[in-house]
Amino acid sequence: PEETLGELLSPSRGYVFLVADGVGGIPGGRDASRTALGAIIDYVLRAMDLYVQLDQDLEPEFLAELQRSVERSHEAVVQAGAADEERLGMATTLTMVCIRWPRGYLVHVGDSRCYVLRDGELNLLTKDQTMAQAMVDAGALSPDQAERSGLKHVLYSAIGATRAEPMTRTTDIRIDDVMLLCTDGVTKHVSDEEIREALRSCRSAEVTARHLLQLALDRGGSDNTTLIIGR
Repeated sequence: PEETLGELLSPSRGYVFLVADGVGGIPGGRDASRTALGAIIDYVLRAMDLYVQLDQDLEPEFLAELQRSVERSHEAVVQAGAADEERLGMATTLTMVCIRWPRGYLVHVGDSRCYVLRDGELNLLTKDQTMAQAMVDAGALSPDQAERSGLKHVLYSAIGATRAEPMTRTTDIRIDDVMLLCTDGVTKHVSDEEIREALRSCRSAEVTARHLLQLALDRGGSDNTTLIIGR
């Protein structure tokens, strides 16, 4: 937002989508998300400028640059927390997608999510970095048990926390894809099936985003509800 990050202008280099969700119950969660975004944006724009003529051979290097940008934001949040006793331990999720047609580059920490609707089917590109999901991966919980578990929203990885383990991946982008990035304030209240139907009927990114936001708010709005739709 302009009031927190200032006006950002540059020639077109592609698209960057980000969501960051300050960790609840920890002082300075809002400051953590703002600090992470402020630290990451300039670095990412410069990286995209360096790889403006990106070819497939440079993809691993470009993805590594994006991961380094997340690591820099982690360092910035840790330092900001250490400098202010009231914000000590602040942390945030961060999910970022950079698009250079026809490829998308995803870097993810925490339990915000990135979905893509393709051919009418909803695909989840991220994996929640929560204790419940870790136990599913280890075979200790079934997905249904994890959904009901008190560990569902306990993060083992977050920007500014003791552990930050960025997940990276690349994906092809098609002209008819619809992408959604959202915090868990959306997915706590809105099912994947409802997200799929909303994206399938999407004629305007803004109208569909406001619809999903209102759906989450009408059902309690118990957490920060932030989302971005890209068409």
